[in-house]
Amino acid sequence: MHSVSDTELNSATPSQQPIDTEMTELPSEPPQPQNDDVTMSPENPNITNPQNSSDSSSEQQQQREEENPISTTTQQQQQDPNPTLPRKRRRRKKFFTELTSTTSLSKNRKNDVAKDCDDEALIAISVGFPSDTLTEEEIEANVVRTIGGSEQSNYIVVRNHILARWRSNVNVWLTYDRAVKSIRSEHKGLVEVAYRFLIEHGYINFGLSPEIKSMKFKSFDGIERGSVIVIGAGLAGLVAARQLVFLGFKVCILEGRMRPGGRVKTKKMFGGDGDEGLEAAADLGGSVLTGVNGNPLGVLARQLDLPLHKVRDLCPLYMPDGKCVDSEVDSRVEVLFNKLLERVCKLRQAIIEEVKSVDAPLGTALEAFRRVYKVAEDKEERMLLNWHLANLEYANATLMSNLSMAYWDQDDPYEMGGDHCFIPGGNETFVRALAEDLPIFYGRTVECIKYGSDGVLVCTEGQHFRGDMVLCTVPLGVLKKGSIQFIPDLPQRKKDAIHRLGFGLLNKVVMLFPTNFWGGNIDTFGHLTEDLSMRGEFFLFYSYASVSGGPLLVALVAGEAALRFEMMSPLESVKRVMEVLRDIFHPKGIVVPDPVQAVCTRWGKDQFAYGSYSYVAVGSSGDDYDILSETVGDGRVFFAGEATSKQYPATMHGAFLSGMREAANILRVAKRKSNSSTQFNTTKSIDEENDDLNKLFVKPDLSFGSFSALFHPKPNNDLESSSILRVKIGGAVSDSPSLYLYALLSMKQVIELSQVEGDQNRMRKLSRDFGVSLVGKKGLCSTAESLIASIKLCRPELNEAENGPVHGKEILSDTMEE
Repeated sequence: MHSVSDTELNSATPSQQPIDTEMTELPSEPPQPQNDDVTMSPENPNITNPQNSSDSSSEQQQQREEENPISTTTQQQQQDPNPTLPRKRRRRKKFFTELTSTTSLSKNRKNDVAKDCDDEALIAISVGFPSDTLTEEEIEANVVRTIGGSEQSNYIVVRNHILARWRSNVNVWLTYDRAVKSIRSEHKGLVEVAYRFLIEHGYINFGLSPEIKSMKFKSFDGIERGSVIVIGAGLAGLVAARQLVFLGFKVCILEGRMRPGGRVKTKKMFGGDGDEGLEAAADLGGSVLTGVNGNPLGVLARQLDLPLHKVRDLCPLYMPDGKCVDSEVDSRVEVLFNKLLERVCKLRQAIIEEVKSVDAPLGTALEAFRRVYKVAEDKEERMLLNWHLANLEYANATLMSNLSMAYWDQDDPYEMGGDHCFIPGGNETFVRALAEDLPIFYGRTVECIKYGSDGVLVCTEGQHFRGDMVLCTVPLGVLKKGSIQFIPDLPQRKKDAIHRLGFGLLNKVVMLFPTNFWGGNIDTFGHLTEDLSMRGEFFLFYSYASVSGGPLLVALVAGEAALRFEMMSPLESVKRVMEVLRDIFHPKGIVVPDPVQAVCTRWGKDQFAYGSYSYVAVGSSGDDYDILSETVGDGRVFFAGEATSKQYPATMHGAFLSGMREAANILRVAKRKSNSSTQFNTTKSIDEENDDLNKLFVKPDLSFGSFSALFHPKPNNDLESSSILRVKIGGAVSDSPSLYLYALLSMKQVIELSQVEGDQNRMRKLSRDFGVSLVGKKGLCSTAESLIASIKLCRPELNEAENGPVHGKEILSDTMEE
């Protein structure tokens, strides 16, 4: 990524400022550096200016830290009333992050910077834009003529202004005219560039409000582009499909499951009888919105008017005998755990600087430091430390021995700020709304993807789908398993990345109880175990009672325990978790009733996932996420999903944003090909070859739902005679583009199909009962081509079809009359 100096960024004169007069000018000089370094003496915990501290005391302090950095930190933690907070990681006991980057940004800016510009910059940062440089996407889009200088500086201000303006009211479509209102006239060119970039890349005007949805189901510039087959109806696939329709592409989605959502699944749970009946919604897969600042799922929640429930950070821990862990011991071990991580970070930095390719398991390094500094040798402390390790295994969905010491936390700098939240009713609320009106073929397990200069051919069980491009959003676990064959084979570079990256496992036991016996003042509580190998078994409980509609409790299973869990029977699993709960609450005199319903996940055995989410394994790095996202086949095969997001892996918003990213990439490739001599051969040939066929279907012999048919022009109307069936994919909303697929059937089969209610049921009958595959025009057999030729001979009005349909005798009506 290119970068420029602050002086270059802020070199615009006051008259050049893009925002209108109510906003003050940008600074003409870079902000003066501020010295924020402090030292802390064990003898005097007060913060002092380092320039006034003696060199000898600093050296003594450094020597003490080097001799025993673990114990020194603990001593400071106890003496200093305002200690430095330990590094926080997602899915940790106290993992709720703040948008800390905004504080330093504000502190380092000059006082005369306009508050509005400052606020807009913070919004842009929360969305993922850097504060003073362009993103790689913006550089590729050529948003400015020259990297650096006043044009770039003004573009950034304009971009931030447009972004903030839409974020202030995400329910309303932000038009170009509204975006340009407060921008000086000489900078309108920058407004056009920034507005188009933001809308094409899905940073503004996305989501599910009525106004946004109505605008998104038609091409934003009136240009119809190629056809895209999306594999997978998870968040990445659904988001990409909606954006592609808006960008003018014909889209269909192939989904192996009989539902949308992928690894986001909400289970409706029931129990009890009559008026005492219970009902609750439980997220079996993705559940927590990990940070709402800038999170696109937070935008969707606002548009759907869904209240966000902040996950409270009070998390009591319980010993195996049910006693609550002493708070002082708890705090001390947590500090020691964080210090161990810090020591590993310093070690890896030194190693990486010396030898670029060295890596080791994070678990091995932590255990080595634990032994060297004699940390957690007491039994209770060791159990507490193991709980934190289990929490880390939960965060990464794998054992500590699998994690890369060098790069396991490479995504930390990009972490979304703000609260971690639950969505009332479950995240399937998002999925249902995103899937609405999209052409999704369920029960289509993709077996093969063929790609070349003439387009792509996607093969499922008995059906072939042809298009210009394909977007593969299947989980990394499916790619690792080799469930989909690519012809030609994927480049070795991508295959190596698939092999190096890890795909881990997290399981849950979801239980609906007759009463909330654990109390309503907490959202999480933890459980310690003496068995090192099973430290991740039911180590953390989430209470969904406040958002699910009933007394719902979820027990997490991480690390090695998650692997063993898949080998247990559900009855045994529920029995074990009930023993843990009764060990915790019975000593307090609280009766733990049996659950009225319980569900155990088995994500590792799910053939459409083979795991839960990705992690950086030993020998891998964040670069492998980028490699996995790379396009294959000269702009034919694209990839999206959480495992293609270097910044936001293992998150729902990472999947969402990857879908938006690839929709923009597909548009960029389509534009490049349309502007070059290398056109999309399939689109051109299909349009030419389909022209006569389209004219024939102006007046079909039979039409029902998205289906229409042309019968063989035989005078005796033989029910066993051949017919051409056409299915319209997409175009559910007016002005949206459509894709047509075909099949050869008998007239009898077509009539039977017309008597089935609903397009989805018709598709199921076509595939399961008739064993028929839908293909593009080029995929029709010679018999079908002969039939088309025969029908054309019997349609003298064909050449007049462009001027409107010619009234004539309908074969079906004659048949019915006879």
